[in-house]
Amino acid sequence: MCAGLLRDVYITGTGAFLPGDPVGVDTMETFIGRIGGRSSAVGRRALRWNGVETRHYALTPEGRPLHSNASMTAAATKSALEDAGLSIGQLGHLATATTQGDYIVPGHASAVHAELGAGPIEIASYQSVCASALMAAKGAWLQVRTGEADVAAAAAGEFSSRWFRPEFYEGTALVDVRGRARVEADFLRFTLSDGAGAVVMEPRPRPDGPSLKVEWIDLISLAGRFDPCMWAGSTFADRADMKSAWSHAGPVAAHAAGSVALVQDFELLKIVIRAWIGVWLEKVDSGRIVPDDVDHLLCHYSARSLREEIVSVLKSTAAMIPEEKWFSNLPSVGNIGAASIWVMLDEFMKSGRARTGEKVLLVVPESGRAMVGFMMCEVV
Repeated sequence: MCAGLLRDVYITGTGAFLPGDPVGVDTMETFIGRIGGRSSAVGRRALRWNGVETRHYALTPEGRPLHSNASMTAAATKSALEDAGLSIGQLGHLATATTQGDYIVPGHASAVHAELGAGPIEIASYQSVCASALMAAKGAWLQVRTGEADVAAAAAGEFSSRWFRPEFYEGTALVDVRGRARVEADFLRFTLSDGAGAVVMEPRPRPDGPSLKVEWIDLISLAGRFDPCMWAGSTFADRADMKSAWSHAGPVAAHAAGSVALVQDFELLKIVIRAWIGVWLEKVDSGRIVPDDVDHLLCHYSARSLREEIVSVLKSTAAMIPEEKWFSNLPSVGNIGAASIWVMLDEFMKSGRARTGEKVLLVVPESGRAMVGFMMCEVV
């Protein structure tokens, strides 16, 4: 389809799936388990830093899975289709995002497609960290915009808690002689939650309620400037050396080296935050984002302290969007990685806050290897 015939695209349905009952801060470690049978030395500090009050886990307290990543993502997709008044049979393109699917191979989209029980459709898997949600969204958006599909879904799911069970750490280089896990690993155990979210896109708005016209989606990777900041699959020292990846060492040796667990470089994160903000400022300087025109900001961040860091920098610039325009559900659902932005958008749309003509800006930074995505919408 030539540029002059590109179609407008609208989000006509949103959906979310949060497993189990909300888990409070006093019982979170019961679900993810105690390394060496001892309470974490940093857990309470991590939760104060995060500002998370409740979250959801797809595990029982004994560590038994209640769902799969694919089944949660499929449930969120079904919810979004129902919200749009559509059936599974009308779905033409499925784009999925996740940090890690249920399989190493094949991709997450194949597993979600199977869980949906849909007929033959086109699928695409996007694997990164949080920003993979907007990777999938851009894929789905372009499918509809170019006329390749009339109904496309962008869905994201995370089953992070299974990474945080004690067996990922015990007997590895991440645990010291006292049985304490390295802070870079243990801290993350109290940062991430489980769940899934999805949006449905069509070339026309829904007739019976508000839709979001997707004006543009921009994705910016800064991986050429930074080593991995949050990763699994390599040791802390050799994370930038692909020859040291778990796939070269083999699963047994990689586990012993602590290469299988998810870890975060917090010193590098402080630098990456400023790089994200630098991209934001460039968008403002170029006129891509006009702060005064934004009525609602849905910015994904993993912790309350990171929001404070972002705000403190932006307040000294013309790029600041007043905090009363910010919408977040981090305290109640936690950081659900790639699924966070769609779970947030679903709650926002169902809150009744959106008014026709208002601009909604979605921002998703990720610390995996310094990426940030932006999505501008208009309520119609």
